[in-house]
Amino acid sequence: MNATLENPATFADELAALVSPAAILKRAEPMAKHTTLRVGGPADVYIEPANEKDLSAILKGCRERGVNFFILGRGSNLVVRDGGFRGVVICLASPEFARIEIDGTRIRAGAGAKQKSVAVEAKRNGLSGVEFLEGIPGSIGGALRMNAGAMGSETFNAVESVRVMDYFGVARELKRSEMAVEYRCCAFLKSHIALGAVFQCSPQPREEIEKRMKIYNEKRWRSQPAAPSAGCLFKNPSTIGAGRLIDELGLKNTKIGGARISQEHGNFLVNDGGATAKDVLELIELLRAKVMAERGVELHSEVEVIGEPA
Repeated sequence: MNATLENPATFADELAALVSPAAILKRAEPMAKHTTLRVGGPADVYIEPANEKDLSAILKGCRERGVNFFILGRGSNLVVRDGGFRGVVICLASPEFARIEIDGTRIRAGAGAKQKSVAVEAKRNGLSGVEFLEGIPGSIGGALRMNAGAMGSETFNAVESVRVMDYFGVARELKRSEMAVEYRCCAFLKSHIALGAVFQCSPQPREEIEKRMKIYNEKRWRSQPAAPSAGCLFKNPSTIGAGRLIDELGLKNTKIGGARISQEHGNFLVNDGGATAKDVLELIELLRAKVMAERGVELHSEVEVIGEPA
């Protein structure tokens, strides 16, 4: 794929001709509007396909012209650099990709469905197994790609199958056992696009599920910031939680520009207002350097970084 798009306006017109009228297409779209940290420069082309057929056509158009593309969820765990993204950002936010359907003890959720919405729908139907999703920002597609987790559970613990599309635009269904999954990563989804998943749940009284979700929710609000963030900043090392490690080193409230390490939780970086992607990335590197220097522990970021410097 080429790193640049020579004539974004022309290519945007070409894409518009390939997709249905229901697709949403924007030029020079600020990515700060689409990330939970509220930072990031413009994407050359931003598009929301209306359905799988649209998505397949977009991928074909990008491939034939050698144009970079990026699949965007709801922008959590993502930093777009201040210069923006040269190419096409594809967001699976249309109703077709956000469907949530109940089938007995199974839940089929599209990649664009909010994780919280899946947890709430499960509760409404007396289904247990996805309560932990309630407080994780982002979409099901992002949860699958990162194997997102909280409260001692992770996404693929509840997954039965995943519908995917390869970069040639061909969709298929894969069983959980066919996908290599590890802590905070599903490597298969680095080269394929998650379209949705089937979650296998178990029936439980709604009151019990509601009680558990309330406990999870209260725990989050006690320990996590309300300000815009990208969720957990670093993966937890094997010996100690990243948040605890940062707290022990007195690094809470460390600040660069408008980016600051949260006082509530050391593994959260927040935007105090006016932060740039440069502020965020410099603060991440500062923390990594201090932790390595003082404890000899290498911190690995959970945050994906894309785009060009300003």
